[in-house]
Amino acid sequence: MQIPLIYQTIIANLETVITGQTDALRKLLAAFISGGHVLLEDLPGTGKTTLAKALAQSLQITFQRIQFTPDLLPSDILGVSIFNQQNQKFSLHKGPIFTEILLADEINRASPRTQSALLEAMEEQQVSIDGNRYQLSETFFVIATQNPIEFHGTYPLPEAQMDRFAMCFKLGYVSAEQEVAILTNQASKTISPCANEADIDILRQAAKSVRISEELKYYIVNLVRATRDMEGVQMGASLRAALTLMKASQALALFDGMEFVTPEHIQEIAIPVIAHRLKVDSQAHFSGFNGEKIVQNILHKIEVPI
Repeated sequence: MQIPLIYQTIIANLETVITGQTDALRKLLAAFISGGHVLLEDLPGTGKTTLAKALAQSLQITFQRIQFTPDLLPSDILGVSIFNQQNQKFSLHKGPIFTEILLADEINRASPRTQSALLEAMEEQQVSIDGNRYQLSETFFVIATQNPIEFHGTYPLPEAQMDRFAMCFKLGYVSAEQEVAILTNQASKTISPCANEADIDILRQAAKSVRISEELKYYIVNLVRATRDMEGVQMGASLRAALTLMKASQALALFDGMEFVTPEHIQEIAIPVIAHRLKVDSQAHFSGFNGEKIVQNILHKIEVPI
């Protein structure tokens, strides 16, 4: 199967249950293929859980869901060692993090201590339990959801954890016509596998080989560095943002059947890759100045390579 066809097949399969979200699906797969994780910040009932389940079913890989609550403990995520009386040894009871796609639902309802339990797993693809390290799957992918910070009972995610999400974007509500179509087709909606781990590996290896010119690398670096000097920004984007932007743009170019990255690929995902990493001071925030607007301004200011 040709590489763009693999992508198109997965998208078409997901769209049988996720209606009107083509752009969001494209971003999600770009993050997944480039080895990143996704944070979906949206209101309840917009299809975030359905999306995560549908992706796992399409790719024939394992799926686990964790409902984050204020009383959730790190051990509820990672697992725990239990002493076996029969053989006088400790045995590990693995937590839900030992999967390939993990849905961390309403992650900002848990305490920062519990949120941080995901940090090592997201960055290193491993977890430490009772002094022992355990490797996670190579396809380990976190789809975290969070309610808007203004909701009651939520804790803002630490900057270090926000930086580990490759992208942050919203699904939003679909049009009235699409909602009617969802109601009409709800009973018959099922999803079947259309790809496997071998296809995932093909896409990931191919994305790494997509060419990106030195001029576009400088363009990416200039975009990221500009966030550190913007008025009203307490903390700009890190080098990790530049790496993510490059890898995700390579994935988008691959999806489009191209052998090289264009400025349009970078611009397409600059906001979901960079905006959530910025810490805006309170005065600028109350003036309606947020990460998304900052990145938009930078995109207009930085000269695009020809």
